Amino acid sequence: MKHVVTGAGSGIGHALARRLTDRGDELVLVARSRSRATDLGREFPRAQVLVADLTDPGTLNGLGRQVDGGVDTLLHVAGVVDLGPVSSLRLAQWEEQVAVNLTAPAVLTRELLPHLRLVRGTVVFVNSSAGLTASPEWSAYAASKFGLRALADALRAEEVEHGVRVSTVYPSRTATPMQEKVHEQEGRTYDASRWISVDTVVDTIVHVIDLPGDATIPDVTVRPVVPRPGT
Repeated sequence: MKHVVTGAGSGIGHALARRLTDRGDELVLVARSRSRATDLGREFPRAQVLVADLTDPGTLNGLGRQVDGGVDTLLHVAGVVDLGPVSSLRLAQWEEQVAVNLTAPAVLTRELLPHLRLVRGTVVFVNSSAGLTASPEWSAYAASKFGLRALADALRAEEVEHGVRVSTVYPSRTATPMQEKVHEQEGRTYDASRWISVDTVVDTIVHVIDLPGDATIPDVTVRPVVPRPGT
């Protein structure tokens, strides 16, 4: 299988890329800079690494021409978060989260749809529980993820005639560097043991992409079993 993966530099994306390459699949990774591409190329020597900065979605234009043949899965894993109340939200904070979390996936999907249609492939959007419910200080991130949910729903309806399946995975708090950053912004102590492991989320994604061709999983939510105080 051939997979195009964003966000392979850390967290869920890195663990997913490692799982897929270890089982012998072909990877196309998207890196934000040439130096990052070099790092990923060393870690995943059999992968094709393409350079595009998701904070500037225009850099994705034409990327589809750099990919040969069919693409079995397009895995949108990259994401950024920057918390803050609407009252003090800076335009740059809003624009970065919308660009990386919503606009870039839309552009990249457009670029790769011909490759996905060739093999009746699957698009997986790794969203967030914030794409289902918005909490205080999460407005920009949640808005970008609500939008990503809409993108996935529209794409699913549009591509069914081409045999392209579209799935959204909604992980809640997962033990990643991003979650550590969130806890720091929230002023909370980070305890990775309380949250979903990266491997559990990867297991879910792999189950979605390995599903036989007679079915699809449009949406799946993964939530942690948070221990109650004193247990």
